[in-house]
Amino acid sequence: MMSTNSAAAMALRSLRTKSIKPSIATIATSAATATSTSTSTSTSTNSNSNSTTYNATPPHRHRHPHHLHLYQSRSQSSLAEGKKKTLILTKKSQDVHGNMQLSKSWRNKPLFRRQGDVRFRTGLEAANLLVEEARRRDDHETQFIDSVESTMQCLSPIFERNPRYAFVAKQLMEPERFVQFRVPWLDDTGVIRMNRGYRIQFSSSLGPYEGALHFGSHVNSATVKSLGFDQVFSNGVTGYPLGAAVGGSDINPFDKSEAEMQRFCQSFMTELVKYIGPDVDLPTMGMGVGEKEMGYLFGQYKRINVKSSSGGSPFLSFTDPTAPGVGVVHFANEMLQDKGDSLEGKRCLIIGAGKVARSVARKLIEFGAIPLTFSDSSGHVYEPDGIDDGKLNTISKIKDERGALLGRYIIASTTAQFNDPESILDIPCDLCFPCAAMNDITEEAANQLADNGCTGVIEGGYSTVTLGGRKILKKRGLLYGPHTLTMSGASIYNALGAGATEKQFIEEVARIHREAKTTAQEFNARGDLFAGANIQGFLRVANCMLNHGAV
Repeated sequence: MMSTNSAAAMALRSLRTKSIKPSIATIATSAATATSTSTSTSTSTNSNSNSTTYNATPPHRHRHPHHLHLYQSRSQSSLAEGKKKTLILTKKSQDVHGNMQLSKSWRNKPLFRRQGDVRFRTGLEAANLLVEEARRRDDHETQFIDSVESTMQCLSPIFERNPRYAFVAKQLMEPERFVQFRVPWLDDTGVIRMNRGYRIQFSSSLGPYEGALHFGSHVNSATVKSLGFDQVFSNGVTGYPLGAAVGGSDINPFDKSEAEMQRFCQSFMTELVKYIGPDVDLPTMGMGVGEKEMGYLFGQYKRINVKSSSGGSPFLSFTDPTAPGVGVVHFANEMLQDKGDSLEGKRCLIIGAGKVARSVARKLIEFGAIPLTFSDSSGHVYEPDGIDDGKLNTISKIKDERGALLGRYIIASTTAQFNDPESILDIPCDLCFPCAAMNDITEEAANQLADNGCTGVIEGGYSTVTLGGRKILKKRGLLYGPHTLTMSGASIYNALGAGATEKQFIEEVARIHREAKTTAQEFNARGDLFAGANIQGFLRVANCMLNHGAV
């Protein structure tokens, strides 16, 4: 017989369940058909917390215990079968459309309270206020200001529909933690050298931090902050339980010996180890950081830290160096297929010659496309008839040697042209894949590409297209694949695990592209994947932040 206490407990649970408001706004996406997407409303209740959950979030090896209530694991079989996925983004009190009473209530609240209350009337006005606040605080960090301005322009329709999200965006502009430290190391002559190290942990709302490490003379606090802010939306758009972090150092890895890089990485990790670890923060490969550097970093990490594995796999060992480049090409293929086209026969201009650029070229060859160029600090090489597997292997052999320049390839090829024409952008092409430095594609460069017959720019690097460049691409009707979307290949690979098949990888790329496209259409930005990806990523992060409160 049931005890009195048990019966009372059941009655109490029943009463609580009935008292919860059941309406939840949902965005449902079908993975079975690539062309059929819809937005719908469903009902979801939780007798304990009434919290927002992701019903179909792919499994991930890193997960905080206090994040477990946010996610329901999805098995690998459901990925393969491509069953219908439902991503619950908002609940009634957080509906992006809101209601008139709620909108009026939040619109009447001051967004800022300095020298008098500052309020906004429209979503665009809210976006401009947020940009001005970022400029007031960090006016010297131009790259970060550019990132904030680009993003807030995309998010203004959200602020228009539900002003409460403007207050969340204000909170999101400030990172949770920003660490800067000195990195002393000995060069081969015995002289003490000094560099700066960085790690910015921007958001852990969705899960443990994850993001790239970048080594290069261009890396500074503004660069790291800009990339960290962008990483929030890039990880959020995937739908995986991933936080966002970025780090690195201002060392130039290409003019150092292997011994010097090993000593530098060991010194760098000696300080960084205090802030990272399994289920806390996972650094991945980035600009100037490849397998060798990650190996040196992990070697020092496991010397210091007792726990050096997660889920039975060594920490810092999950990233496939080809994953970012492979992801870039698969996203490009999805974008072209959406237009009724394909990569086959496309003449592709590749800017850069690093690991991502070469993996992009390798995958393009598999799709039947024709890579034409590579470039580095010495200049660019141009193969008028295209770069095949043999030529690519020769280039890879040269570039795998630390500090080697692309000009050496001319000795090995009788058909290659070196710095001819003078500008790589003067070479006629169908598609351009900028995989090198940030801000490579400016307004002038975008016009130059369009004038030479280019029909699309797919970012294979972080923030390679400037704000002005994006405006020109849109004005002249060029296809644009934003890095927020295209550079998520490493996150997809890490989330699926090393045992995932390419079919599963392609399915995830198709899902993410489809959701970004649908979101852009929902917010009156049809075809604008940059806006769609930023909005999608922001909503996922913002709704979790609303649940977590002022943290």
